[in-house]
Amino acid sequence: AEGRQVVTLGPIIHNRHVVERFQEMGVHVIDRPEDAPEGSTVIIRSHGVPKSIYDLLEERGITYVDATCPFVKKIHKIVEEKSNEGKHIIIIGDAKHPEVQGICGWAVNDVTVIKTEEEAKAFSLAENKEICIVSQTTFNYNKFQELVEIIKKKGYDIIVLNTICNATEVRQKEAADIAG
Repeated sequence: AEGRQVVTLGPIIHNRHVVERFQEMGVHVIDRPEDAPEGSTVIIRSHGVPKSIYDLLEERGITYVDATCPFVKKIHKIVEEKSNEGKHIIIIGDAKHPEVQGICGWAVNDVTVIKTEEEAKAFSLAENKEICIVSQTTFNYNKFQELVEIIKKKGYDIIVLNTICNATEVRQKEAADIAG
């Protein structure tokens, strides 16, 4: 857009050089949608964001370009749909990761993030709700399987959707072959 200021919500990718290059071109990083200058265009990075951020940008009339990874977008849709059906959402992943924080923001009810065996073993629900398990796209596939097995043993009614990105799985298998 001619003459329009462009900002990214968080660093566009995890690469300092790319982020610096963007800044040289006048594309700055903002941390909160509230910081988007009037009349600017906001780029939503590949990790995705909670639904509330889209709502806020639309309320403010801020134009945005959604660069959310299609794999992540698919998880947002699953979480929104299954959460609306009343299922408890479990995300296997790192609660501090921006992708996971974004996914959490698509659940209308409670959501639990589980990263470790201890957290999986400690997980319990007061009422007998159905559970939907998804994963951060970059989570280790074998670890995902282990954590799902621990949760399954608790006897809940569970649907498991492996949402690990295909490219991640391939890279992990190649690394295992090289190591093995």
